[in-house]
Amino acid sequence: MDETQPIAEYAPYLEEIRSRIYSLVLSAILAFVAGFFGAGTVISWMIKAFSIKGVTIASSSPFQYVELATSIGMFTALVVIAPLALYHLYSFLRPALEKGERRLFFSMLPLAVLLFALGFAYGIATIYVAFSALASLNSSIGVANIWDIDKFFSQILVTSALLGILFEFPLVLTYLVRIHVLDAQFLRQNRRWAVVAIFVFVALLPPTDGISLLMTALPLVAIYELTIFVNRTATRTA
Repeated sequence: MDETQPIAEYAPYLEEIRSRIYSLVLSAILAFVAGFFGAGTVISWMIKAFSIKGVTIASSSPFQYVELATSIGMFTALVVIAPLALYHLYSFLRPALEKGERRLFFSMLPLAVLLFALGFAYGIATIYVAFSALASLNSSIGVANIWDIDKFFSQILVTSALLGILFEFPLVLTYLVRIHVLDAQFLRQNRRWAVVAIFVFVALLPPTDGISLLMTALPLVAIYELTIFVNRTATRTA
């Protein structure tokens, strides 16, 4: 048997994957450039939106604007390529999906956008509350709040974006349940590990105080429990 035959058989799929990855990389680069050069407007808006009493946002080096603009560019690239990656994944798998699975995928897209926006907004709100509390605590003991602009806004963007992505996982789990890759019983049996993973991951995100940890982790645990309930109900009615 010719050993090159399996390679030749999968060559069209490999070429398609290469083409799609190239398209995603190019889109990410363009989005990064747009975010980088539009950073000035974004920074001005964020300074006004995150005005915390007793806090002075300062730059400690002449290169911090560039560093922050880079973070904003990377965030812009993430927001742009996330839906594009989802589209390319669906397009690649579409021939292997049944009609009902394709319809289910499209029905979940609006909810995916909503969940990401909800997670992102919740992340911003949580950070704002936590930073306000920390600023008040510092002021009460006589410590001046002069915060580094790069670290301050980078933490806000990264944490909020990651929470937006985490809010998508219940939807991913639901889709895997509906196409019979997973089931509600599996989610229920692994509930303890899921909760541990949520708390460990959230503990790695700024800010690192206990109140913020609970404010961030508990909604994710609640969403996981809701995912189990929704899919258990769907299984019973199927």
